[in-house]
Amino acid sequence: MRVLGVDPGLTRCGLGVVNGGVGRTISCVAVGVVRSPPEDELPDRLGQIADGVEQWLDEYRPDVVAIERVFSQHNVRSAMGTAQAGGVVALLAGRRGLPVRFHTPSEVKAAVTGSGRADKAQVTAMVTRLLRLDAPPKPADAADALALAICHLWRAPAADRLAGVKAESDRLAAAHRNRLSGARGKGSQSAPSSSERNGSSAPADHGVRATAPQAAPAAPQNGPTQGLPTGAPVSARRRPVPQTGRTLAARLRTATPGSTSQSSSPQQPTPSQPRSPQGGADRQVSATPRRSTTRDETTTKEVSG
Repeated sequence: MRVLGVDPGLTRCGLGVVNGGVGRTISCVAVGVVRSPPEDELPDRLGQIADGVEQWLDEYRPDVVAIERVFSQHNVRSAMGTAQAGGVVALLAGRRGLPVRFHTPSEVKAAVTGSGRADKAQVTAMVTRLLRLDAPPKPADAADALALAICHLWRAPAADRLAGVKAESDRLAAAHRNRLSGARGKGSQSAPSSSERNGSSAPADHGVRATAPQAAPAAPQNGPTQGLPTGAPVSARRRPVPQTGRTLAARLRTATPGSTSQSSSPQQPTPSQPRSPQGGADRQVSATPRRSTTRDETTTKEVSG
C-alpha cells in the first residue's frame, strides 16, 4: 500500500509518500513541502497548494491520502489556515476517487513513538529510524507528513476490519428486522380466531355475561360429620355419635388385662349412690327394669370387682 501523508498548512504543507503494510518493511518514497508566500491573498495561496498537491498525486499515485485532523490550537487564525489547506487536499483526492483518512496528532505520536505526548524532536527521530533515513527530514512539517503515512499504514487494517464488522452487523440487523416484520404480518393475516377453529361463529354479546358456577362449600373436617361422604343426607351427616358411659368404660377396663391402676380409673358408683347417666349406654342400663335382686347384686359385684 502506498500512502500520501499530508501535514496541511498555508505557509508550508508537508507531503510524504511511504510504501509498506502491517508486518512488512516500510520505506520512504518521497518527502517534501509545498510553500505559499504569506503576503499573497488567501485564494492565491490555496491555489498554489492545490497545484503542488496535484503534481504529487500525478507523480506518485498513492492508494490513500492521510491528512492530519485539526484538533485544537491556541491561534485561531493558524487553525483556520490549516483547516482550509486540509480541505483543499481532501477535495483533490476525492475528485480522483482516492479514500481520505484523518488522524489526530495524538494518534500519530502514539503510533510512531508509543506516547501521545511526544514532542516534534522525538517524532522526527523515530521517523528517521523507522524509515532508515540517512538524515532527519526537514523541515518538521515533512517529518510530520511521513509520520502520518506510517500511522495510517499501521492503523488502517484494524480500522478497516472494524468498519467491515460494523457494516456486516448493520446488514444482519436490518435483515433480521425485515424477517420479523414479515413474519408478524403473515401471522396476523393467516392466524384463525378461536371461533373459526371451532367451526362456528361467536354468539353476539347482548350485554349478558355467563357466570361460572360456584363450588359447593367444603365439608367440615372435624366434628361428628368427619368421614361421611359429601352427598350424604343432612340427617345422616348430623347424627350424634353415641357416647360411652362410665359403667361401660369401667367394664371394659376391668375386662382388659393389666388395668390395675386405681388412681387412673374413674370413680365407681356405689349401690347406695344414685347413678348419673352420661351417655346413651347408661340410660339404657338404668332404663332396663330389674327383674330380681339377685341380678342386681350380681351386676353390682361385677362393677365393684
